[in-house]
Amino acid sequence: MRKILLIFRKDFLVEWRSKQIFPTMFVFSLLLLLVFNVAFEFRSDINFRTVSAVVWITFIFSGLLALGRSFSLEKENNAFAFLLLTPVSRSYIYLGKLLSNVVMVLLSELFILPLFLLFFLFDAKGISLSLTGAVLPFLGVVVLGTIGFVSLGTFFSSMALNTKLRDMMLPLLVFPLIIPVVITSVGICSSILEGKPLDYYSFSLQVLVSFDIIFVLLCSLLFEYLIEDSGD
Repeated sequence: MRKILLIFRKDFLVEWRSKQIFPTMFVFSLLLLLVFNVAFEFRSDINFRTVSAVVWITFIFSGLLALGRSFSLEKENNAFAFLLLTPVSRSYIYLGKLLSNVVMVLLSELFILPLFLLFFLFDAKGISLSLTGAVLPFLGVVVLGTIGFVSLGTFFSSMALNTKLRDMMLPLLVFPLIIPVVITSVGICSSILEGKPLDYYSFSLQVLVSFDIIFVLLCSLLFEYLIEDSGD
């Protein structure tokens, strides 16, 4: 666990001190929400499923900005080859980078959610944003959905590392596989905003947790074989 945390600390501090990715993610998210707000012209008769889809689209596109840099800096300076030489299991490298990416994406989502509330739910009817009734369950689903999305994104970011068109390849590889996570997350968030009880979406919640477990375990096991020649 200590080795995973060291890799997480290294990656997170590099991004935090560079002050490049976070402002980019924040500005991009703001512009995306503004475009959606103007395009849909949401009023009090709001469609919660559409709104949930909007916020998850914003999460995914802003998150891809962070995932695209997950390995690129180390590749440019040939630091990834030295990372592979360290006496650390390669699955630990994946888990450390996964943890770093999850934290960075969640920080951007904490910035997005107040804007989402302001633009789309401020005057919405039929919604009760109580702390235990909607806010905490909604945040829990955001965390679970983010883990599923980022676990695949981190894995495929390393796959696209040695390709010339890695910025283009990453979305092409990730988008088809995160569809189940996104659909499940949107459905649960919509049910929470509509005030549905836990029993109504409990099965979908179990499916989302299962996706997270499968993706994290499978990607960590396959990562060692994926980067076999990445340090060359």
